[in-house]
Amino acid sequence: MTRTILTYGVLAGIALEALFLGTMTLGLGHGTLAMAVGFLSMIAGMGFVFAGVKRYRDEQLGGVIRFLPAWGLGTAMALIAALFYVAGWEAYLAATGYAYVDAIVAMGYPDYGDPLSRLPMTFMEISPVVLLVPLISALLLKNSRFLPARPAA
Repeated sequence: MTRTILTYGVLAGIALEALFLGTMTLGLGHGTLAMAVGFLSMIAGMGFVFAGVKRYRDEQLGGVIRFLPAWGLGTAMALIAALFYVAGWEAYLAATGYAYVDAIVAMGYPDYGDPLSRLPMTFMEISPVVLLVPLISALLLKNSRFLPARPAA
């Protein structure tokens, strides 16, 4: 189980970072469209959480998984991916000379300049996705008839 969590958590994290960098290069700014594209990319990146739970269900448990184990497995993967997201955001800020931080602080949010405040704020950005994707994955995959395992040919 640990190997599955780490593998799919890291894959989801890498996907999140790739999609994050892709959306940042679009130059959408920080408006409503940028937020929508950002959340859609978070959901797409978390697709590896669904895939990881399904693979574990099919290969390790014979095609059957209960809700709580599926939810716990998915949540662990999503938390690893969220750590990648937070680390990626910090790396982006460092690469851009913290210009975004300076702009946010100038707008009246002085706590954003402190990493101990900024890191939890960044984690809160992705937390709805971290909570919802494993929940939806567990609700769907607890039904063994939903995307049943195919025997190897």
